[in-house]
Amino acid sequence: MKKIIAFLLILGFASSSCEPDDICDPATPTTPRMLIKFYDITTPSQQRNVKNLKVIGEGMSQGVILNPTGIDDAKYLANGNSILLPLKTDADVVKYKFILNYGDKNPLIVNEDNLEFKYTRENIYVSRACGFKTIFKLDQSNPYILTDSTPADEKWIRYLIVAQTNITYENETIVKIYF
Repeated sequence: MKKIIAFLLILGFASSSCEPDDICDPATPTTPRMLIKFYDITTPSQQRNVKNLKVIGEGMSQGVILNPTGIDDAKYLANGNSILLPLKTDADVVKYKFILNYGDKNPLIVNEDNLEFKYTRENIYVSRACGFKTIFKLDQSNPYILTDSTPADEKWIRYLIVAQTNITYENETIVKIYF
């Protein structure tokens, strides 16, 4: 009888020392990136592929490039007519340079526009394994500022629409750019 009790105690202590796996499931929604889609200015309902576009975040040396052969950095891009860009989780403003015809041998056709997005942030607890995620809400009165680069040339972004101000999932179009 003593052996059975000792065995049960050892078994009880051994099983109580196990900890649950703290692995965040890849399917769990985490901090979303902003989905931007590009449209044809002459046919506003039709999406348009962007070629040789480089997007660089403020303070970054490298960017994301959309080019005719496909995607250079698949973690930020969906395809040639849309792009996923991260927002800062520690600031309420993010700035990007959108450089059209990037890498062209003729520097006169390279055109750079600047976009600044203003938003608020809210941290939401997901789980012990995943931690927190940040959701964003674009500013209602002034969600973006579109400027031209220096030296100024004609803006290649003709029109911009904020389709949705709440950024909670990556599969929802937030901004539509017409060019």
